[in-house]
Amino acid sequence: MLKTEWELMEPLNILYWSRVGLGILAALVCTLLRLDDFLSGLAFGILFYIITYYILRRWFAVQTAKPSKVFTMGIGAYFMSWIVSWALFYTIALWLGFIQPTQA
Repeated sequence: MLKTEWELMEPLNILYWSRVGLGILAALVCTLLRLDDFLSGLAFGILFYIITYYILRRWFAVQTAKPSKVFTMGIGAYFMSWIVSWALFYTIALWLGFIQPTQA
């Protein structure tokens, strides 16, 4: 039986790309919750990362050499994809009129 690409990928590669996707998902949730200042968005991004760490740890802790690798693998990719996606989604939401700009 032929294996799919997903089955051929190494567990750490799957974990890495899962972090990228979760970063984009976290950015979308930040936009939908209308978190418009950086500190509240960052707090949500960190909280989302920690929650998904406990979920991903169940799947990947056995498959990796060191269980701590589950926490550190893809952390940079997560936060980079989160901040770029959040800026993009928030800009699109402002442009489409879904979110009104706040006055300082």
